[in-house]
Amino acid sequence: MKWLDNFSFPVLLILTIFLGTAPIGGQPHLLEKITMLMAGNLVKPIDIFDLLMHATPLILLALKTIRYFKLKQSSEV
Repeated sequence: MKWLDNFSFPVLLILTIFLGTAPIGGQPHLLEKITMLMAGNLVKPIDIFDLLMHATPLILLALKTIRYFKLKQSSEV
């Protein structure tokens, strides 16, 4: 997972906020797609792609954060 080090925290955070809250005026797509997934209504390929597109920065940010703290913890020992 060394490729994850190429992403900076500020860029991932901005992307997560931007894509996680889009569109600004209405219900965020990410929340809408997760609701559809939980209800079992996420069946169209475009909806699945939309979920992946809006969730990817959040997933990458979570993975990078976990990796950061694991590496930090292992270097302190």
